[in-house]
Amino acid sequence: MIDRAQGRSPGGRAFQPVILGADIGVYALARSFHEQYGLRSIVVSLTVTGPVADSSILENVVLGADATPDDIVAAVEGVAARFESDPEEPELLLLANTDWLVRFLVTHRERLERRYTVPFLSRELLDRLADKARFAQLCEELGISTPRTVVADFADGAPTTTAGDLTYPVIAKAANSADYERLAFPGKKKVYQVGSAEELQVLWGTLGTAGFRGRFVVQEMIPGDDTQMRSITCYVDERGEITLSCCAHVLLEEHTPSGLGNPAAMITGRWDAMLEQAHRLLRATDYRGFANFDVKMDPRTGEAQFFEVNPRIGRNNYYVTAAGANPTRFLVEDRVDGTAVAPVVVEREVLYSIVPHRLLRRYVLDPALRATVDDLIRRRATVHPLRYRAERRPQRRLYVLAAAVNQVRKFRRYYPEVTGTGL
Repeated sequence: MIDRAQGRSPGGRAFQPVILGADIGVYALARSFHEQYGLRSIVVSLTVTGPVADSSILENVVLGADATPDDIVAAVEGVAARFESDPEEPELLLLANTDWLVRFLVTHRERLERRYTVPFLSRELLDRLADKARFAQLCEELGISTPRTVVADFADGAPTTTAGDLTYPVIAKAANSADYERLAFPGKKKVYQVGSAEELQVLWGTLGTAGFRGRFVVQEMIPGDDTQMRSITCYVDERGEITLSCCAHVLLEEHTPSGLGNPAAMITGRWDAMLEQAHRLLRATDYRGFANFDVKMDPRTGEAQFFEVNPRIGRNNYYVTAAGANPTRFLVEDRVDGTAVAPVVVEREVLYSIVPHRLLRRYVLDPALRATVDDLIRRRATVHPLRYRAERRPQRRLYVLAAAVNQVRKFRRYYPEVTGTGL
């Protein structure tokens, strides 16, 4: 029996999740907590965004866009202070789901852990894995396939680094997204497709002028459209056991400059050869907590090419819950109850999509893959993270409808034709 007043673990302990951020991934995580335990998460955000606005399954503590790191720490400590007089002393789980906020929590862990459980990897490992250049080197050491990589350092301003022996077009992106996320300049993109050495030097100049002082990686472009992408989500408990593993076959990605590469539709499934490589990396690094891998199948070789590992559950985490393995259960039983959970590898097929099905079908060109999509739609084995029956407020339902219309507009503007090349 779920206690609706507060979350209770299987062991009977009271707990409360506090989540930093306000995007669709934060809402999806709050929804998973609500489905599993019937509780309202407390969300601490800089601004109110559509995914969390007018939601009845969470409380939003809004700080304002100009909030400083000290303001965020103070707000989080203020939330914890609410529970100081609670006779049950609930376990407070402090979570985040963007790279810069994960780094924020890990950086301030010593102070925050006076009251919170902060279930993330160590700062040393975060520095190693969050940097795409160091990640590529680690993959090479472990025998995990990854695109060939050249590194450009902006510590002294715009570099003159070339693509080396890589063939154009190439892909360029920040080695560490936390260095890049809060930088603003005209024409900013998450990922750049660069067609020539001249274009690369123009990009370097733009980044240098904008004040970027981190590192960029230049990687060979693996051919194939969005349907060659895969996603893997895992949870590693405090004992080092990988208790949750879930894969998804990406059907369509977002194509807006700021969202490029974020999956918009996926089908869950099981691919053991790919999982073995992900598990190899997690075990070799003594990883802890949630991890989300971006992988692309190379149509030339059939090999899975590992692009990066995100030190968090991921923006599209609800595909794991939809496939029957609510990730909050693995976290709570591990960090609240301290119990071992029998490892789960998800096999169930479900269509996860944040775009209308009619729009999705337009971009799925492979007949067999489209037939699978149609079959899942026909069997109603589909899910949208924002469409939750527990949300009854009219303004909430209007937002979900408006978001669907906005997806059509965005794809019409940024991806009007299927190119077949992807990124």
